[in-house]
Order: sequence, then structure tokens, then C-alpha cells
Amino acid sequence: MSLPHPSTDQINLSNVLAALGDQTRLAIVAELARMGDGPVSCSHFLIFASKTNLSYHLGKLREAGVTRTEVCGTSRFTTLRRADLDQRFPDLLASIIAGASTADEPEQDTA
Repeated sequence: MSLPHPSTDQINLSNVLAALGDQTRLAIVAELARMGDGPVSCSHFLIFASKTNLSYHLGKLREAGVTRTEVCGTSRFTTLRRADLDQRFPDLLASIIAGASTADEPEQDTA
């Protein structure tokens, strides 16, 4: 079984930004970035959502072209499409991930 993915040329900026506008999906992408370029089992992301909810979020990321999901038996493995996104929108993904990690940090008191 193969899941549909947009080609690199079909990745649309508005779809990518819409997909990354959700906190759960942004957390999934940040986790994928932290884990490196290898495929990650979808069950790894159960810390972010229930199975049903996670399936929905991973589908949105795949449909937007942010991730690639490969089916292997009853398991699914997700990878970040970093090279494809960098080709279409240079440095966008790095900026979004950097912004996501600083958003999780407490604000410093400047007084």
C-alpha cells in the first residue's frame, strides 16, 4: 500500500503554513527535526495526541508535503521532507523549527 504525496513542485506555501499553524503538527515536525533524517515510527508521536487524532495530523502534514509516510506491513514510518521544502522555500523550515523551539522557552525578565 502506498500513500499519495505531492511532488516537490506541487508543494504549496499556503498549504505548508496551514499545516504548520497547528501546535500538534508543529510539535511533530520539531520532533522529526530533532530525531534527524531517519524514518520514525508513527507510534513515537503518541506523546502528542491519541491514535485517531495523530492519524489526522500526520495526514495533514503528508498532504501538505511536509512529511513522507511509508507503509511497512502494519507500521507507518514518517520522515521530514527537509530537502524538498528547502528546495521550494529555502530556510523556511529551519526558521519555523527555530521559532517553535523558542516559543516553548519561558520569557526572560528584562527589568
